[in-house]
Amino acid sequence: MDYEWLRYNLRMDAAPALKEIARRLNECGLEAVLIGNAAAALQGAPVTTLDLDFMFRKSPANLKKLKALARSLRGSILTPFYPVSGLYRLMDDDRGLQLDFMSAIHGVRSFEGLKSRASRVYFGDYPIWVADLKDIIRSKRALGRNKDQAVLEILEQTLHEKEKA
Repeated sequence: MDYEWLRYNLRMDAAPALKEIARRLNECGLEAVLIGNAAAALQGAPVTTLDLDFMFRKSPANLKKLKALARSLRGSILTPFYPVSGLYRLMDDDRGLQLDFMSAIHGVRSFEGLKSRASRVYFGDYPIWVADLKDIIRSKRALGRNKDQAVLEILEQTLHEKEKA
């Protein structure tokens, strides 16, 4: 499998959206780490996704920054499972944009720990923090959902290939 080709195509196909999101995150000052299949795809995993998932530190200041991000992206914030979970969904139906911001994810103890293992990936002049593949695997394994279990073998194979390289 040509992982470099897959990573290149994800970055190129989603590059305009990721570039705008990176810029807006930085302008709003919201620290967030990209997790899930989008983060795995940026590391060469042959997986797809229709949304972008981020972990962030939930605080009053960051919730204000999240609202500013939504305004700057012309989207709205939904809390589909509020107050049970720490999920905040930023949506712009006109563009088909869906960003999920979570204050807690299974298998990861803290935002600080996740960020310390993450890598910065630049889209234009702006970085997005991208979770380490080991953290993505740990989280999907802890979640135990069928859709997460379905990609675990692919993610583990990608991790193995990265470690060999």
